[in-house]
Amino acid sequence: MLEEAKRIEKVAAISKVTWVGLIVNVLLAVLKIVAGIMGNSRAVTADGIHSLSDLITDVSLLVGVRMWTAPPDELHPYGHQRFETLITAGIGILLAVVAVGVVVDASVAYSEQHIHHAKLVALWAALASIVVKEILYRWTAYYGRIHKAPSVVANAWNHRSDALSSIPAAASVLVALIFPELHWVDLVGSIIVAFFIIHAAWEVTVPAVNELVDKGAPDDVLGGLKDLVLSVEGVMDVHKLRTRYQGLAVFVDLHISVDGKITVEEGHAIADSVENVLENSEYEVADALVHVDPVSSNDAKSQQRRRRRRGRDMF
Repeated sequence: MLEEAKRIEKVAAISKVTWVGLIVNVLLAVLKIVAGIMGNSRAVTADGIHSLSDLITDVSLLVGVRMWTAPPDELHPYGHQRFETLITAGIGILLAVVAVGVVVDASVAYSEQHIHHAKLVALWAALASIVVKEILYRWTAYYGRIHKAPSVVANAWNHRSDALSSIPAAASVLVALIFPELHWVDLVGSIIVAFFIIHAAWEVTVPAVNELVDKGAPDDVLGGLKDLVLSVEGVMDVHKLRTRYQGLAVFVDLHISVDGKITVEEGHAIADSVENVLENSEYEVADALVHVDPVSSNDAKSQQRRRRRRGRDMF
C-alpha cells in the first residue's frame, strides 16, 4: 500500500508539472507567432513554431508516466522503468533536432533579410519567452530531481533550450531596431546557441543510451559495493560482480565465497545479510541477487589472510 501511495504521488506530481509546461508552451507559442507576424520578425515567428515542438515531449510524459511507474508484472518482472529511459532518449534526440532547426531558421532569416523590418512587439515577445521558459526550466528540473525522474529533468532541459533559442530571436530584433546593417548577428548568435542546445542533448541522451545497452556502474561504485559485501560477517570473497541501471536504481548480481563447512541455512543467512546491506546502502540498489559459493577450509583461511593484509594496506 505504501509503495502504491508513493507511485500515485509521483504520477500526480509529474503530471502537474508537465501540464503546467504544456499550457505555458501553448500560450508562448501563440504569443510569439502572433508577435512575430505583427512585428515582421521571421526569427520570432520561427521561435514560436519551435515552442510548439515542445508539446510533443509534454504529451509523451503525460502518456508515459503512468506506464513507467507501474509495478512489475509477469511480462515485465523488473518493472517498466525502461519506458522512461526511451522517452528520455527521445527528448534528447529532439533537442538535437531543435539545435539544427535553430541554425536553419536563422540561416533562412538571414538570407531573406526579413529582420530589417522588425518591430518592438516582437522583441517583447522574445524577452518574455526567455524569462518564462527559464523559470519553467528551474521549476521542472526541481520536480524531476526530488522525484528522481530523469525524463522530467530532460524535459526541463527542453524548456531551457527554448529559452536559449529565444535569445538570438530577441537579439536579431534588437539589432534590427538599433543597427539595421548588422543583420548577420542573428546567424552568429543562433549558431552559438545551437551548440548549447547540442550540449544539453548530449547530457540527456548519453546516460539514457548507456542504460538501454546495460552499461555497468563505474569503478568507484563497484569498489564501494564490493567493500560493503566484504564487510558482512562470513563473506570470504566477492567475484562475478555485475551491475546494470534502471533509471537511478542499480541492479546487482554477485557471487560470494563462504566457508564450505557451514550449513545451507547459515549460508543463506549470510546471503540475506549481503542483500540487506546493499539494498540499504547509498548506491540506490533496487535488487541484489547473491550466489553462494562454498570454499574449503584451507581456501577460507587463505582468503581470510588476504583480507587481513588488504585491511592493513588500507591504513
